[in-house]
Amino acid sequence: MIIKCVVLDDEPLALEQMSNYIQKTPFLKLTGVYRSGFEVIGYLSESKVDLLFADINMPDLSGLDFVKSLNTKPQIIFTTAFIEYAYEGFKINALDYLLKPIGYNEFLKSANKARNYFETHLPQLRQQDNENEYLFVKSDYKIVRISFDEILYIEGMREYVRINLVNGKYIMSLISLRILEGSLPPLKFMRVHRSYIVNLFKISTIDHSRITFDGRVYIPISEQYKEFFQKFLNLHSLE
Repeated sequence: MIIKCVVLDDEPLALEQMSNYIQKTPFLKLTGVYRSGFEVIGYLSESKVDLLFADINMPDLSGLDFVKSLNTKPQIIFTTAFIEYAYEGFKINALDYLLKPIGYNEFLKSANKARNYFETHLPQLRQQDNENEYLFVKSDYKIVRISFDEILYIEGMREYVRINLVNGKYIMSLISLRILEGSLPPLKFMRVHRSYIVNLFKISTIDHSRITFDGRVYIPISEQYKEFFQKFLNLHSLE
């Protein structure tokens, strides 16, 4: 699954570091960076965010006060240079906290904690997945509705994506693979390669790190995504 993240920190260097960490972590997707709670509150009211990395000690409105003010809260990981603030963070049910300066190993531990949290709430995710069974994409000056069940796999081709359908046809759209990934239900689709997203329910066989669809198409599983794909197999395999 892909976890949509926002970073809140008044320090530009901290924002840059956290952004870089998120972008190099395959199961995280950065959707926004903000320097004050007043800037991010409008975005959170209009967009779905799974995880917020928030600095506690900020001028004007602290990270703690900002989170307390939210009616609907994403999961929170606080960042702080002062360990004494950690207890206050946990009092408002923060998922974790990171003590500055933050190394990538520490960041990844917290990110994995967030991933484990979301994976234990799969029934809620299933309900969200069932709310919409299609998406709209722009193609050849038209807007096309595509059912998720029609999609076999999606291939990134630089600035375009090629959405390959079960009927053998395909649709080209001027959108990045990463942006499209965030619009797909995580229980049905998985990125298995830098250039490929597959429909997990359409896979026929897996052989030597390659996914086969009806013996017609072979999709490679790269090392970067192999761990997450194997986890999916472990959950759905009979030993």
